[in-house]
Amino acid sequence: MAEQSQGPVARTVLQQCLSARLQVEPGEGGAEPRFVQIDRGMVIYVCFFKGATEDILPRMVSTLLNLRLCESSQGKMVSVLELPGSVLVVPQATLGGKAKGRGMQYHGNIGKEDGQRLYAAFVSRCEQELRAAGSELPLEHGTYGNRQVLKLDTNGPYTHLMEF
Repeated sequence: MAEQSQGPVARTVLQQCLSARLQVEPGEGGAEPRFVQIDRGMVIYVCFFKGATEDILPRMVSTLLNLRLCESSQGKMVSVLELPGSVLVVPQATLGGKAKGRGMQYHGNIGKEDGQRLYAAFVSRCEQELRAAGSELPLEHGTYGNRQVLKLDTNGPYTHLMEF
């Protein structure tokens, strides 16, 4: 596989949560900031690297939504689809950072336009997978390219790094 010889094309961090609230639009001109919120479920932070294409999305989404990383009320580990739980997707370009001296560099990250397109396709595919599983729970998502404020309540932390 080309992706193995070149390294990962995407990095994600998964965090189970009791609730999460993300500011997706700042309050400007006297307007109130806009937030999205989920209850029990999973937060998925996602970053795409140079070389990433839509070809990776089916495997990414299937893996992330079907991993048994959520704790059921009986203490059993289940997927967010089995819970069933809500999902919050957060674009997180800083996952692509590499330390250089005392600073961080992001040269391996995908370009903004391609990243925005892949992020939108990733969110759309997550929504499709949730619907296909019969979930009526919401999928919320952040705004690509914007600074966002996140409030997260966990019963962990129970956090996993996944590369694709």
